[in-house]
Amino acid sequence: MDTFPMGNVLHYPRLDNVLFVEEFIKEHSGEFKKRGLWKSLPKKIMWQTYSLILDYLIYSGKIALDREGTIGWIWDPKGVREYLSKPHLEAKI
Repeated sequence: MDTFPMGNVLHYPRLDNVLFVEEFIKEHSGEFKKRGLWKSLPKKIMWQTYSLILDYLIYSGKIALDREGTIGWIWDPKGVREYLSKPHLEAKI
């Protein structure tokens, strides 16, 4: 896997903020676009910090954006394990 593009970041998000945004997206998957989600967060986060969190979540395969820009939670390790445990299916990596 390639490394996460760091760029010129002045302030990195704290873990509690990353987990907070993750949880909010899980609960509201498919409801918001980027700006709408940011405005709906119960706890305010700086835009640059929020954008970096979303970039990380996209890069790590936990969220995806559809054609309209709606954010959806796609990370499902339990579902993947279930499919991989079926003998008639095989993973191609």
